[in-house]
Amino acid sequence: MHPARLARRAAVGTAVTALAVTAVATPAAASTSTTPSGTRSLAAVLTADTSGLDRNGADYDILTKAVLTVLQAKPQSPVKVLTDGSVALTAFVPNDRAFERLAQDVTHARRLPSEQQAFTTVAGLGVDTVEAVLLYHVVPGATIDARTALRSDGAALTTALGPSITVDVEGRSCRIRLVDADTSDRDPRVVRFDINKGNRQIAHGIDRVLRPSDLP
Repeated sequence: MHPARLARRAAVGTAVTALAVTAVATPAAASTSTTPSGTRSLAAVLTADTSGLDRNGADYDILTKAVLTVLQAKPQSPVKVLTDGSVALTAFVPNDRAFERLAQDVTHARRLPSEQQAFTTVAGLGVDTVEAVLLYHVVPGATIDARTALRSDGAALTTALGPSITVDVEGRSCRIRLVDADTSDRDPRVVRFDINKGNRQIAHGIDRVLRPSDLP
């Protein structure tokens, strides 16, 4: 690999891992008035898709594999909360195309990589970095459904990593943008609402990976 790419990858890993050292799960800034009673976990939803890494950029194979990789290496990781459906949380889940775009940015590739190549690039950042990135996508303590999210323009949501993300409801379009710590790249937008609706753990699909640090 080109030395510049290696340096960039190392810088990304160092920056995100530094955030992970101070990671704490804190209550979310927004919550629904009632907590759904269902206890199916998001992990159960993700692992129900057994297709594996494929060519469908709209599903969540890379995310699923990333979660399993972290839990295999660190069984007591805070990421484990995704397996406990009794704990209320909201997750913003990047689809496979989102991870492909991240891998493309990290490696400066001209074309989008395959799902396998994207996962290899992400995993190459190190398990602590992957763990930190995953935690940055989780808002603990609140089940925020689509209706609540669309009424939460400007809300700062504290993530399980510690730093917050900001909800930006774009005019009357009913589109939601999530403002992360990376100011030089396009922010993720919600492309799918209410995954696992009716349960305490709910998710919304996004088209970019939330970045807890500013990639150069």
